Amino acid sequence: MTTETKETRATAKYVRVSASKVRQLTRLIVGRPVPDAVNVLRFADKGAAEPLLKVLRSAAANAENNDGFDPDELVVARAWADEGPTMRRFMPRAQGRAFKIRKRTSHITVVVAPTEEV
Repeated sequence: MTTETKETRATAKYVRVSASKVRQLTRLIVGRPVPDAVNVLRFADKGAAEPLLKVLRSAAANAENNDGFDPDELVVARAWADEGPTMRRFMPRAQGRAFKIRKRTSHITVVVAPTEEV
């Protein structure tokens, strides 16, 4: 007999922040209840907190509207950030040289689940 866990996810793709900066914040919120995780991200002094907070709120809204869960009783089951495509730009330098600038993007995913299933 298999037990199916009910999880809800939200994803933001091509976010203009590097995946390593988002991963610093995902470590802070995994395993926390959604209201706690929202507060952690609201007061985090990092630029990556804003897009991650947006994805977290979207996952909670998906769980409420699509699966009928109470958003206050959800826990962040998993959260990760994968690397997206890197935009390459060039900056002119001295004596006709050019340095490559990498504008990194990321794909952010947050999975929430009811408290009793984590």
